Amino acid sequence: METEQAQTRCGRTPEPADAGMSRRVPEGIGALLVVLTERPVSLYAAAVLRIGYGLLYLAFLLREFPHRDEIWGPGSPWTPELATQLFGQTGWASLLTLSDSRAYFEVCYATALVTSALFMLGWRTRAVSVLFAIMVASFHARAIFMTDGGDNLVLLMAMYLVFTACGRRWSLDARRTRLRASAGEATPPPAGRAAAGLHDSRRTLTSVLHNCGMFVIAAQVCFLYGSAGLYKVQGGSWGNGTALHYVLNLDLFRPWPELSLMADEHDVLLAIACYLTVLLQVAFPFVLFGRLKYPVLTMLLGMHLGIAVLMGLPLFSGVMIIADAVFLPDRFYRSLGRLWRRTSRRDTWKTGDPPRGEPPLVPTQPAPSSH
Repeated sequence: METEQAQTRCGRTPEPADAGMSRRVPEGIGALLVVLTERPVSLYAAAVLRIGYGLLYLAFLLREFPHRDEIWGPGSPWTPELATQLFGQTGWASLLTLSDSRAYFEVCYATALVTSALFMLGWRTRAVSVLFAIMVASFHARAIFMTDGGDNLVLLMAMYLVFTACGRRWSLDARRTRLRASAGEATPPPAGRAAAGLHDSRRTLTSVLHNCGMFVIAAQVCFLYGSAGLYKVQGGSWGNGTALHYVLNLDLFRPWPELSLMADEHDVLLAIACYLTVLLQVAFPFVLFGRLKYPVLTMLLGMHLGIAVLMGLPLFSGVMIIADAVFLPDRFYRSLGRLWRRTSRRDTWKTGDPPRGEPPLVPTQPAPSSH
């Protein structure tokens, strides 16, 4: 009562708690809009996704190069005519069905290889990312009955990365921009109010599209893990810890039968792995905002490596490992860069040559005089 009277004498009316809450909500929304529109976030994570999926799809096309005609070409049992009929029902489309010519197919395959390499290197990323998404969608639709979950996720990620600024870091585009800046060829500021406004609008649009694209990628991975974990909870074999036992005894997923039999001998460890898998996948969306996400991501990395080795699914495991990289902050990747530079500098010193730009510890001694 005395406090209220004092505040009244000073000319101030005590604020209700609801008023402070109502003021904090718009402030939080404003801060979120500033983060969304001012600058692109997670640029290093976007670069890792670009490099990872470009390299992965390039390796996939090279691995299937001897079988390309039977899978996607004119010699496939799923002929272009059948594929076109299916497209009429599903709405899919593919560049590979525009012609039955073998030469046309070889040109498309070579284009896909070159596009994957350029996308990985980050050359003219904005245009190449669109072409990469088109090629991935074309190959996916041409042999859609031979695809699996890994292929579906690559297709989704290729489409999402079109909207991101994934060429801003660790790319040929970033290197070209850096060289121009060091040579004093930086782009001059736009002259005129209209040009400056157009430049600001373009920068804001780029930031919004990039941030929304990265948010959709993160949400896609969370939805994938959460739905997979909830689906496993409904199964009796995951509830009693015997699911991995049955998986290890499927001939379709036994690239090394001896290794599968050796792993199948440890019943307790397999049961623990079953329960831990379900727990990690269900809890994954809820641990992303704290430090607990780092051990969770490490355990998921081990899980995917086990799937790649024991079940013979390296493409699917690689796709998921790359997708998990979206949750690592930029400071993590910058620390990796500093560690790499320190390691390379230490290796340079071990070879006896000082790093470029640094004087040697012991100066060069003059030659002894002849007398």
